[in-house]
Amino acid sequence: MISQLKSKAVKLLLKQQFKPSLLGIFVNPYFIARSGLYHAVQLLGSYIQGKTLDIGCGQKPYQSLCASSEYIGLELDTKENRAFKKADFFYDGKILPFDNASMDSVVSHQVFEHIFHPQAFLSEIHRVLKDNGILMLSVPFVWDEHEQPYDFARYSSFALNALLKEHGFEIIAFKKSVANLALIFQLINAYLYKKLFTKNGYWNQLVCLFIMSPITLLGLSFGKLFPNNPDLYLDNIVVAKKTHA
Repeated sequence: MISQLKSKAVKLLLKQQFKPSLLGIFVNPYFIARSGLYHAVQLLGSYIQGKTLDIGCGQKPYQSLCASSEYIGLELDTKENRAFKKADFFYDGKILPFDNASMDSVVSHQVFEHIFHPQAFLSEIHRVLKDNGILMLSVPFVWDEHEQPYDFARYSSFALNALLKEHGFEIIAFKKSVANLALIFQLINAYLYKKLFTKNGYWNQLVCLFIMSPITLLGLSFGKLFPNNPDLYLDNIVVAKKTHA
């Protein structure tokens, strides 16, 4: 009985990590960032159709937001990824293991900042997409260093536009998530996460409940009270179409 309750609690907490409901305010230190990204992807999800490749799929948290007929997860070939990720294929991080023009859509969320050679990465995506195929890419503009030492870049909207056009893509939709004062409060929680969290899950939940959730609530309130600033935001979410070979 106890083990079943623990299992249900773990599943509930995992769900709150990427698709946070109101409960996420109290259990997810990244509630503002994750909910902002989720809603942006949700608004653009209908662009993603047909046979879809998710590069750096993790737990495939955004699969349900897409209109795909087939959804293929791809991850780097590491022991950890094979044990914990929901990938269908694994690769070396260089050559995508798929034929030319074999995908209707490609998505890649919060991966691009970890790519040291973005030009080669975009060229590979262009190669596997069919003509007029769709790419959805999300990448941070403002965020702390993470997954060190494999955190290589932050991108402005102008940099993404230029890179995508340079590699044969036409921008058809662009969103900036959390372009308001809530961003500042999310960064405070990101700081506290690295300073206060330990390996003790019970302690972490107490920190999240009594310290971080009030900060989250303040951030959400200030985000509503003050006007947006499109020049200062957390994430870029871009949809682009393959235009030429």
